[in-house]
Amino acid sequence: MASEQQIFDGTQEESSNPHSPSMHELEALTDKTILSHQDEGKIASTEFENIQKRYQDLTATLPHAKGWFEKAPFIGYCGHWIIEPLLAGCLHAQDFFQARPVDFFICSYPKSGTTWLKALAFSIVNRSRFDDSSNPLLKRNTLFSTHMPHGLLPESISNSGCKMVYIWRDPKDTFISMWTFFQKQKFGSGPLNSLEECFDMFCLGFSGYGPYLDHVMSYWKAYQENPNKILFLKYETMREDPLPHVKRLAEFMGYGFTAEEEEKGVVEKVVNLCSFETLKNLEANKGEKYREDIPLNAYKNSAYFRKGKVGDWQTYLTPEMAARIDGLMEERFKGTGLLEHF
Repeated sequence: MASEQQIFDGTQEESSNPHSPSMHELEALTDKTILSHQDEGKIASTEFENIQKRYQDLTATLPHAKGWFEKAPFIGYCGHWIIEPLLAGCLHAQDFFQARPVDFFICSYPKSGTTWLKALAFSIVNRSRFDDSSNPLLKRNTLFSTHMPHGLLPESISNSGCKMVYIWRDPKDTFISMWTFFQKQKFGSGPLNSLEECFDMFCLGFSGYGPYLDHVMSYWKAYQENPNKILFLKYETMREDPLPHVKRLAEFMGYGFTAEEEEKGVVEKVVNLCSFETLKNLEANKGEKYREDIPLNAYKNSAYFRKGKVGDWQTYLTPEMAARIDGLMEERFKGTGLLEHF
């Protein structure tokens, strides 16, 4: 079993904690001028390249640690571990993204129910625009979401007063879903480490978007501080009985179902349309098809639909591994009220 110090290769200071410059310290290195949507569209390609170069120079000064992939090390930033391309995107969003009060953000850790939640949110909002045969979900994945921890979101999101929904999942299933998902990546990141090595790193907090339990806690704390603006959901609870949670999500979004819609079974239709089985068996999510809305695709659409099963971790993890991660979760969430929330 690797220690935290063994995983950390410290290209800068030999420290196991991914502490890095604060937002205020980074202001000297990054322009904090928030561009309007109109001005942002006028940025010349050379200026964009200069901005990206500045981010790359910054990340080179931050702590580095061994990643799950041979050629994709983690970079420590504000208490989280992120691979370089994603960190550059995070910094760019912090500098330039302008949230609006009407925006709605879907937030999650990778492989904890993101695709399902996006489908539900889209179907709820657009249920009167499309019939069963014309819904865009039947042809492509929709909506954007973020996997960034709450503390790394652009300040404009908090300042705008917009709403967000967060979904979390049993860390054992989250880990297994993520590890099997990464096996399907198409980028040149080198081979994926063994399950045992990745599990050890996951437990020590070395994972793509920071320590998983800290990620959950960042949104839980934000929810406690502002429950009117953040909805906190759990994957397993929703899978067990989706209907009440879908109605709750719709109400929170401002698109609550009417009594007439409930009588006509509209809620059930939304749940069925967005079910794992329906989405997995769509032609858009089979074979060699890729998303059409992004230039570079690391994963086929089919990679996003494996099993969606609660408790599949039992096929992969030993009782000792399960006990280890359960103990970490109990210790991290103790006294926070999170476990009692569901």
